[in-house]
Amino acid sequence: MHDITVVDLSRWQFATTALYHFLFVPLTLGLSFLLAAMETVYVTTGKQIYRDMAQFWGKLFLINFALGVATGLTMEFEFGTNWSFYSSFVGDIFGAPLAIEGLMAFFLEATFIGMMVFGWERLKRGQHLAVTYMVALGSNLSALWILVANSFMQTPEGASFNPVTMRMELGSLSQLIFSHDAQAKFVHTSIAGYVTGAIFVAGVSAWYLLRNRHVELARRSFRMAVLFGVLSTAGVITLGDALGFVGGQAQPTKLAAMEGLWKSESAPMPFNLVAFPSQKDQANHGQVQVPYALSLLVTHSMDGTVPGFDKLEQQAVERIRGGIPAVEALQTLSSKPGDVDALAQFRAHEKDLGFGFLVQRYSQDVSKATDAEISTAARDTIPQVAPIFWSFRVMVAMGLAMLAFFVLAVIFSLRNDVVRHRWFLKIAVWMIPVPFLACEMGWLVAELGRQPWTVYELLPTWMSASTHSVGYMIFSLVGFVGLYTVFIIAEMYLMLRAIRTGPERPDDGDRDSDSLLNDSVNGGRLAGAEG
Repeated sequence: MHDITVVDLSRWQFATTALYHFLFVPLTLGLSFLLAAMETVYVTTGKQIYRDMAQFWGKLFLINFALGVATGLTMEFEFGTNWSFYSSFVGDIFGAPLAIEGLMAFFLEATFIGMMVFGWERLKRGQHLAVTYMVALGSNLSALWILVANSFMQTPEGASFNPVTMRMELGSLSQLIFSHDAQAKFVHTSIAGYVTGAIFVAGVSAWYLLRNRHVELARRSFRMAVLFGVLSTAGVITLGDALGFVGGQAQPTKLAAMEGLWKSESAPMPFNLVAFPSQKDQANHGQVQVPYALSLLVTHSMDGTVPGFDKLEQQAVERIRGGIPAVEALQTLSSKPGDVDALAQFRAHEKDLGFGFLVQRYSQDVSKATDAEISTAARDTIPQVAPIFWSFRVMVAMGLAMLAFFVLAVIFSLRNDVVRHRWFLKIAVWMIPVPFLACEMGWLVAELGRQPWTVYELLPTWMSASTHSVGYMIFSLVGFVGLYTVFIIAEMYLMLRAIRTGPERPDDGDRDSDSLLNDSVNGGRLAGAEG
């Protein structure tokens, strides 16, 4: 029997390293395509300013990429050290996309990054532009394969369990890659990265404009970033809705947690705008509801319904009872692989095998599991509702705030009077952390909502961890937190120093504020005359 404290510490360690690592990933995704866009304009127009932009933002991209690699590599080793049973159980499936990511995406990206950095004077314009696009492609391919692996944990498709080898085996690579969850999650996560890169570039550019430094570079960077950002934000909100729809079909317990649905209701269902879910009481306190909205938002109809935890828990009880014979058959097959009757019994109940594993936590002999133990195991299928409920709402609120920001930014930028609105430039600087926090909230929803499973409805988390000591886990957790905190501090220091130093070309801030204001006023008059 696994020590639950060790399991919890293993979860904390992986969650901590993943959340640290994901602070770097979105910016890499977003900056890579912004660099390609800036260099495309340079190649097509020949204007030096766009080359300066690509080189300056490329320097920040490299800092972020290097530290992102440093924080990401250890996570793959954690599967073997802290989650050995999980690695053995699904290694045939999970290892495939990770291997492809390393061999195809990461090495592609790393190789072309070197050419991008050192090839400005050695490659022709078109050749260097192609290299930059390959860097962007490699970054997004890395995200694709990682998200394919993660999506198998969310919706295990393209594989089946072999009761003889006691392992999951890959049956269809195409089904694994092109599952609805994998594709929706990849597009949603990638575009969230584009939003992050756009706000980062806009915020740093706003900081330069407030100080009247590198004005031309900042103004052009700001405009490209906000145009890129407004489209990306609209896309991430739209695709987030699609991902929620797909996820709601595949993981009803996660959807119920996101919406705080303890009790099933008839259509049209109200939306819990604000609530304080109580896991102990299985009820919401202080809730504020919007009538009819949930049915429309989740099912896209007024007569659609979503099951609450009362129904889902009862369904779990039934599936646990169906999974117990599968576990019994598996135990027989482990000692007698050729037992025909045991194999037939397993095949009849294999769809509920994971639920049988759930009750094994409370009863080693599942055939003697009591109603109370089955009920307790069924209660475990309810994830921690409050953090999921609020993480989802914070993420959505930040997404809407970023959309409003980008709409205003586009208007001000196209009217050439963004410099006049110093209050807005200050907001732009303070917006820089927002997409990073929104991405972190999204991962909390995705991963906390999957519990109590490492592979949804197939492999419980309590079975997946390695059998380390509590002391070892505490030591490694503290060590990782300390090391990754150093990485974050290093990232912030290097980024801030590069931003304060600015582009390599001389500062173009010799234009004073009055001339900038006159340009803005004249630009506004011109726009009004053309209108």
